[in-house]
Amino acid sequence: MKELISDLRSAIVSTLVLALVCCGLYPLVIYGIGQVAFHDKANGSLVYDAKGNIIGSSLLAQGFTSDKYFIPRPSAAGTGYDATSSGGTNLGPTSKKLADAITQNVADYRKQNGLTADAPVPADAVTSSGSGLDPHISLKNAELQAPRVTKERKLAIEKVSELIKANTDKADLGILGESGVNVLKLNLALDALTH
Repeated sequence: MKELISDLRSAIVSTLVLALVCCGLYPLVIYGIGQVAFHDKANGSLVYDAKGNIIGSSLLAQGFTSDKYFIPRPSAAGTGYDATSSGGTNLGPTSKKLADAITQNVADYRKQNGLTADAPVPADAVTSSGSGLDPHISLKNAELQAPRVTKERKLAIEKVSELIKANTDKADLGILGESGVNVLKLNLALDALTH
């Protein structure tokens, strides 16, 4: 009986010590390191307006519909860019629904940007990302939208091109993926320029 009580006490003490270390101490250390070394990233890469209000995250797309803004990728997240409903469409390449949606998106994109009926359209302009919340568009997509934005804002194309370059995130480690234009940051830079 003494041996059973001794083993039980050891098991309880071990469980409490491991719970304290794994559920208390370790998370606090990691949280502290994150706050000190990666403060912006650890807090969601939040983006603030000129008044200091949080208006979004540079990691999540937001819906822009006005012609004076660059438009992000289409979203399959909820009713559009809803971070609580992140996810892709899960439609396969043989899906008629997907084909019809892409055909409609291509027609809408060409019309919105004043392109000819046979003009090539970047894939990211007409298909949603896996999460439905990708904050980036391709450089080609941004270049095709630039004349529309330039016209609406009455800006020089060179100035808009500079902002596109300034808000382009390079491929991770220079080799993983492609460079992409952060739509939220670009649109905020445009607003700052014209206000």
